[in-house]
Parts: sequence; structure tokens; C-alpha cells
Amino acid sequence: MNKKQRKMLIRILIAAVLLVTIRILYAFLGEGDDAAVKEPVWFLLYMIPYLTVGFDILKKALKGIKNRQVFDENFLMAVATVGVIALALIKRNGDYIDGIAVMLFYQVGELFQSYAVGKSRRSISALMDIRPDYANLERDGETEKVDPDEVEVGSIIVVKPGEKIPIDGVIIEGRTTLNTSALTGESVPREAEVDDEVISGCINMTGVIRVRTTKDFGESTVSKILELVENSSSRKSRSENFISRFARYYTPIVCFSALALALLPPVVLLILSKAPQWGMWVYRALTFLVISCPCALVISIPLTFFAGIGGASRAGVLVKGSNYLEQLSKTEIVAMDKTGTMTKGVFEVNGIHHSTMDDRELLEIAAHAECFSTHPIALSIQRAFVTGQLWRKDSETGEASLVDESSEFRGEIKKDRVSGVEEIGGNGVVATVDGRSVAAGNARLMERLGIGYIPCHHAGTIVHVAIDGAYAGHILISDVIKPTSVQAIRELHKAGISKTVVLTGDAKSAAEAVAKELGVDEVRSELLPADKVTAVEELLKAKGAKDVLAFVGDGINDAPVLSRADIGIAMGALGSDAAIEAADVVLMDDDPLKIAKAVRIARKCMRIVKENIVFALGVKVLCLVLGAFGIANMLMAIFADVGVMVLAVLNAIRALAVDNV
Repeated sequence: MNKKQRKMLIRILIAAVLLVTIRILYAFLGEGDDAAVKEPVWFLLYMIPYLTVGFDILKKALKGIKNRQVFDENFLMAVATVGVIALALIKRNGDYIDGIAVMLFYQVGELFQSYAVGKSRRSISALMDIRPDYANLERDGETEKVDPDEVEVGSIIVVKPGEKIPIDGVIIEGRTTLNTSALTGESVPREAEVDDEVISGCINMTGVIRVRTTKDFGESTVSKILELVENSSSRKSRSENFISRFARYYTPIVCFSALALALLPPVVLLILSKAPQWGMWVYRALTFLVISCPCALVISIPLTFFAGIGGASRAGVLVKGSNYLEQLSKTEIVAMDKTGTMTKGVFEVNGIHHSTMDDRELLEIAAHAECFSTHPIALSIQRAFVTGQLWRKDSETGEASLVDESSEFRGEIKKDRVSGVEEIGGNGVVATVDGRSVAAGNARLMERLGIGYIPCHHAGTIVHVAIDGAYAGHILISDVIKPTSVQAIRELHKAGISKTVVLTGDAKSAAEAVAKELGVDEVRSELLPADKVTAVEELLKAKGAKDVLAFVGDGINDAPVLSRADIGIAMGALGSDAAIEAADVVLMDDDPLKIAKAVRIARKCMRIVKENIVFALGVKVLCLVLGAFGIANMLMAIFADVGVMVLAVLNAIRALAVDNV
């Protein structure tokens, strides 16, 4: 609770104690014609707690009238409470409690709302507390603490354990573990060493590292994220805009309705030669005013979106505005890029088939035969041998898993073992390895050399290997599906997504094989970037009028498609300027499961918004009708105003909880 809230709480407590004390005194000294203390004195005494708790509301109401912005909740509270007190003064019955109680409970509700909003803001601030305070700049062998804004691109900074990485860069010395939870929502630390890229906002956990900066502070990931979150509230949803328009027209309508309720029935009764009962109808009109205050809607709806965006940020999902959150909740079709989105985007050896020797030995021979080539396929074979990593597909599920990753399988390429290298364009390579003739390439190379080979039925690039003219087996190389991609598609369907589509530039056979493994509804292959835009436009034309199409891409090559879709989601693009600019939603890591989580968060937020609208309006309308007929008294009016507001705010705060969504 901040200083302002503490002051308000003290005022409320003082006013409550004074009100109870004066009421007790009135019971002993103020009732009856022979009362020891006369009515004017009680009026002045009751004004002490009233002004203690309500002077700021009266001040705001007068300021609103002066600025010609009359019809707001402060005006409604001021008119209603002053009116009730004026009636009691005219009747000289000492019944000022209703007016003071309305103001007192209204301020209790305002205090609660202020605390709830503050808690929501503090939660978001804590989640996004990633702005670094300083950078350790290295100059002439010495380190100096400077403002991150002062660090130029290409400078060397030192990051010690426990410190935040202030600026994006590349590690040039050291090895460490990074805590990326503030950015990605994931608690699993990430290992980083020389030549690895690091992004601002991460926390260095273990070792000292030296980093060469690659961006200015203003262009770094941390600055982009903070700018995105800070600006998100400026993009209002249709629901928020509706509530703003609603309050603008609603408040004057209920004010004039209350005036009509106070004047018309007594006038009609006078015409009918009956007692007008002015006091009763004015009291009903004042009750009507208290009930009509639109605080619950005006406060809870923006708070729900604010909390929803904050909760999404904690889960590693950055939403640029509440309008995009609302759009995301309506998503029915999800189209996605394949490479880098559902797959790792790098070639990996994920199978060795029909080998006449040990798999590792065949990989070693092929890696040496390819050691002078810079072709991506050749590099993937070399990498698999050097790192000891070999991917293999499960024969039943078709999913690739990593095997043989222990250090005992790591190898070293020795180019002095290789001679007579001849690279045949479009075919492969022929070389001598340890005195043996080795051919490694596609089926055309085997046919060219007259060597019989065994075709592979798996989708991907096949490198056949022959040794001394005899077939030795083949190596399967393909882009590996991310471990969570299959589950991600299942989660999307479970979340209510009616159609999933993969758009890729891969050949038809490879694309269909991946689509089958993923379990998507449709795949479109052999697409150039412009073709993807065309494909999205076709999907947009075919969908229902109220359905929303989301496209998920890596945020760089797919920028045109991200912009064209109803909602663009950039994933795995942390630190990418293109992603942040083109997309409406940015996922902070490359986990496809976050797509379904983002949709579920948006839908939960919109459910809460609708619940608050229906609940607040329903209670208001019911109590307004009861108030007009004299059934609802001031206590019911207080519940219809303060009680409904408190319940709506409590419901809105639920949008912050996204862990189990």
C-alpha cells in the first residue's frame, strides 16, 4: 500500500469512528423535543466525518463542473450525498447517516480499486523489471560503470554473476548460465559460451563474461520489449471503446432520469390533487443516482485487459495492445511457417540406414570425405561427427530424438587423412580417406559411378556412401521437428482452433511428411515468400466473416505474411526488429506450445470481460428499477455501486493468473 492509499485508509477509519461516536451521542442527547443538543449542532457534527472522507470527491465534482465535464462518478456521488443530507436537514430528523455512509463506502471501494490496480501494475513491473541500471564498460583494460545509453556498438562490456546483461551482444570470452525467465517466462537456465549471442534483460548466473555489443541500448531487446509493453495500453479493444462511449452517454441519461423521477411524479400527484410527497421522490431519485454510477464497468474492463497483457508478459507472450488480445481470442484458423517455427531450421543428421559397418564409423568416413566442402549438407555431416550428436527417427511415431550425445562419440576431423578430393556439382564428392576411395552424394552420383544403392523412403536429403566401389549405406539429413511441435498442434485443436495450416517453401514430399508428423489439417508447399501472402489471402477469403486467422512465423522472412494476417504472431524472434515491428504478438522463445497458451490467455481475458459486463449491467438495471419504485434503499444502492465494483475488480485481477491456463 502506497503513501496515498495509507492516507485514504486513515481518513476512512477516522470518519467511521467519528460517525459511530456521533450516532451514539445522538441516541442519548439528540432525540425528542427536549433534546439536550439541538438539530443545527448535530448537523455541524455530522459534517465533520462527511467532509473528512468526502472533501476530495466534492472538490473533483466542482472542478468537473468548472471544466464543463459534469457527468462523472464524482458528480453523481456529490449530488446524491449532499441531497440526502439536505433532505435530513429540511426534515430536521437528524438522519444524516445515509448520505455519510454512501460517501464512506464509496471511498472504501475507491481504495480497494486503487490497491487492486496498483497490485496489478506492480506485478507487471516486477515481471518486466529487466531494464539494466548500468553497464561495465571496458576501456584500456579497466572497467567503468556507465549508463547503458553511453555504450557504443562494438564496445566490450563485462557482465559479472548476478548482473543483468545491459545490451545485446556476442560473448568473446567466458562461459556462463543465463536466467531468461523475465523474458521468456521459462525458469530453465540456458548455457552460453564464446560466440553465443546474448540479449539484454537476461541475468548472468555463474561466470564472468566479456561481451562485444552488437546494438545500441535504444535498439536492444530490453528497450524494444519495454517500449512495446508501455505502449500496449494505447491500443484499445472494441470492448474498451464501447465502455468509454457507453459511459459518455449513460451518465447524463441517468442524471436526467433521476431529475425526472424527482419532479414528474409529484407534479402528476399535484395535478391529481393528491399530496406530492416531494421528500420521498427526491430520496428515490438520489438512490437512483447512487445505483447508476458506472464505476464497475469503467474500472474493471480496462483493468482486465491490463491484467491480461501483464499475465501474458509473465508467460513470455508480448501482446502489443488490448485490441490484439481481443482479436487473438477469436482465432479459428492458425497458419504457420515450417522452417524455424515448427522445425529447428537447421539441417541435422537424423538417420543412418543400411550401413555395412558401425553407424559412427560410416559417419566418420563421410565427414572426412566432405571436410573440404562448405555445402550445408556437408557441414551438417561434419557437425554430427564433431559434436557426437546423431538424430534418429522412431520407426513407429516418426518423431526424431537425439542419441549418442555423450563425449565418447565426439570426433575430430583430420584433413591430413584426406586426399584427391573431387567435388562434382549437383552430385556429391569423391575423395580418398585413409587410402580408401570414398564417394558421398546423391543417387545421381551412385548411378554415375555405376554403384547399386538402396533408396530411402524417408523424407529429407539422402547422402549415399560407397567405399572402394561397394555400397556402404546412406545418411538421412533433414530439418528436425522441435520436440514440442506435435504436442503444440494437439493443444491448438484442444483450445478450439478449427483449422491448422503449414505454409512452406519445401518440396511437396518433405512438406507432406512433416505435416503428417505434426498432425496439421492442411499443408501448402513449394511457396516463395510472395506465394505465402497469396496463400494467406486465399485462406482469409475462405474463412467465416467473424473468424480470425493468425499466422505464426519467425518474424524475419515472414514479415509480409505477419502483416497481412488478421493477427501476426512472431515466435522465437526475441531481439528481431522485424518481428517486433511486423507482428501483433511476439512469443519470447521458440516453443510452439506458446501459440496455444497465447490463445488460451486471450480467451480467458475476454471471458472475464464479458462476465463483468453482464454482471455489472444486470445488477445495475435490476437495482435501478427497484430504486425507481422505492423498493431499493440506500444500502442496496451502495451494494449496486461499491459492491459490484469490488466484485468486478476482483474478477478482473484473475486475468493475471496464467500459469495453469
